Amino acid sequence: MASKRDYYEILGVSKDADAATIKSAYKKLAIKYHPDKNPGDKAAEEKFKEAAEAYGVLSDDQKKAQYDRFGHAGMNGGGGGFGGGQGFSNFEDIFSSFGDIFGGGGFGGGGRQRGRSGPPRGSDLQIQLTLTLKEISTGVTKKIQLKRHGKCKTCDGAGGTGKQTCGTCGGQGQVRRVQNSFFGQVVNVTTCPDCNGLGTQIKTPCKDCHGQGRVQEEVTIPIEIPAGVEEGQYLTMRGEGHRGPNGGAAGDLIVILHEAKDERFERRGLDLHTATEIPFTTAALGGSIRVPTIDGEVELKIPAGTHSEKLMRLRGKGLPELHGGAEGNLYVKVRVHVPEKLGKREEELLKELKTIWEGKDGGTKSKGFFCF
Repeated sequence: MASKRDYYEILGVSKDADAATIKSAYKKLAIKYHPDKNPGDKAAEEKFKEAAEAYGVLSDDQKKAQYDRFGHAGMNGGGGGFGGGQGFSNFEDIFSSFGDIFGGGGFGGGGRQRGRSGPPRGSDLQIQLTLTLKEISTGVTKKIQLKRHGKCKTCDGAGGTGKQTCGTCGGQGQVRRVQNSFFGQVVNVTTCPDCNGLGTQIKTPCKDCHGQGRVQEEVTIPIEIPAGVEEGQYLTMRGEGHRGPNGGAAGDLIVILHEAKDERFERRGLDLHTATEIPFTTAALGGSIRVPTIDGEVELKIPAGTHSEKLMRLRGKGLPELHGGAEGNLYVKVRVHVPEKLGKREEELLKELKTIWEGKDGGTKSKGFFCF
């Protein structure tokens, strides 16, 4: 059995491509290999299905994350579907799932007619959320307030009473116009302007939502942020965006994550880096100091003869890997502090020590903590 091609390779995009790039790449392939443009061409048909399968995974945040981590093995046990029984069984399924890309017109007179499209889906909402390193380390639940379109409680989202078939499109949701040209008849199919593609109209609109089935609302939503997230990552909360008009499904809430600057630590992947000063006596003789970590201060042992700029590691004191697993380390850069001014007695002692050391090797070799 031939191995399945990589989904990113199929669409010709990189792994860090955004949703708009993925959608654009799929649209180009779908138009190129569409069955109506390639009648009887089995190769084009297979490429069309292959592109649709790739887009079905990479356009879904959860499926994309699973594919990025496990490859085809993570998609329905390594099979050809999208997991969870959501694979496409025929071309009509493909058109239904990706209708937002092609619009209502198909590919000229020979294109498939989608018919009544149903209530449109609500638009997505996008917010920015800033987290501290402490919150990233442990995970946190944030409560946010936002305004959005929600279901009208007066009419329960119906938009009113007296639903009836649209007289303009006859319940089809589309209007067909035939124009004669030099090359023959051209059929133009557009969404019905009177019912907006629903195929029905409300005889008595709701007084609160004016027939839309939705009203402006202010809600508080808890957002659970897992430990180990990074700058620029985002969460998708399904159904927490604007509700669609006339009973349409709600859009999503996209939460883009940012890291607040920390004065103590610099993040490098899972590892944290910081710096601290120690007295030159501690550097020479050894000892211990207290250093900050995400969870509070801990003791760090300083070996005798430690040089300035030495990097010391505290295992497991960094950040956790997203969804568990490895933990990063904390790296402490030690800088030896040399006092700018010395007391008379201090200066005498240091000169005495310098004389002792120089006498041991004839003054030809530098020693210990005097070399910073």
